Amino acid sequence: MLGTYVYHEIIRKTIIGFGTLFNNIELRRSAEDGTIQSMKVPLAYGPKQKFLSRLRQQPNLNQKIQITLPRISFEVNGFSYDPSRKVSPIQTIKSVDPADNTKTKKQFMPVPYNVEFELSVIAKNNDDGIQILEQILPYFQPSFNITINLINEMGEVKDVPVVLNSISYEDDYEGDFEKRRSIIYNLTFTAKTYLYGPIADQKLIKKVQADTYTTVDTVDAPRQIRYTVTPDPLDADPDDDFGFNEIFSEFTDNKKYNPETGQDEDL
Repeated sequence: MLGTYVYHEIIRKTIIGFGTLFNNIELRRSAEDGTIQSMKVPLAYGPKQKFLSRLRQQPNLNQKIQITLPRISFEVNGFSYDPSRKVSPIQTIKSVDPADNTKTKKQFMPVPYNVEFELSVIAKNNDDGIQILEQILPYFQPSFNITINLINEMGEVKDVPVVLNSISYEDDYEGDFEKRRSIIYNLTFTAKTYLYGPIADQKLIKKVQADTYTTVDTVDAPRQIRYTVTPDPLDADPDDDFGFNEIFSEFTDNKKYNPETGQDEDL
C-alpha cells in the first residue's frame, strides 16, 4: 500500500507560492537633490544565519560590496497535521480523463497539513526594515490566500491561506565599531495546504438499477417495483450536457432476482 509511488509536487508548489508573495518588495530612498532612488529587495531561500555569517566573516571591511542589505530570506520550519480541516476520508474527487473523455479519474479527499515558514527581513538601518515591513503586514488580517494548482491531472485548484503568526525584532549590534550592524525582523507564517494520494482510473456508470421489495427479507420476498436510470443519450460522455431516462417497472408475478445467475426465478 505505502509502496505506491505518488508525487504531485504540492509541497514544492506551496513553497514557491509562499516565496512569490515577497518577490516584488521595493525600497525607496530620497537623495539630497530630491530624486527618489528605488531598488528591489533581494529574496532568497535559506536561513538568516547564512547571510549573517557572510556579513560578519569578511576580513576586508573596505571592500566595496560585501553583502547587499536589506534582503529577505525564508525557509521551511516544519510540518504538522491539521485536524480542524479534516473531512470524510471515503469521499472522492472525480474528473474526466483529459486524454480520453470516455474515462474518468478518481482520488480520495486530501489530508490537511500545515507548512510552517519563517521569513527574515535583514537591514542595516531601521528605516529600511520598517519600510519593508509596512509593505507586508497590511495584507495579512491575519491570513492571505494564494491560489495554487495542486493537482494538474484532476484540475484541482485551491486557495491556500497563509496565516501570519508572530513578529519579532532583533538589533544585532554588539561590540566595537568594526562589527557590522544588522537589524532583523522575524515573521512566522503557516500555510494551510493539502496533500493528496494516488490517482486511480474509474469506469463509467451508465445504468443504475434499484429494486423495491415487499418485505425486509430480500432473499425470499418478491420484487414490487424496479427503478432504472440511464443517461440520455445513451452514448453521452462524462463532459457532455446530458439528461436522464427514468423507468419504473412494476412486477405482478411471483418472482425474485438471483444475483448469481442474473435471472428471475420463481419463488
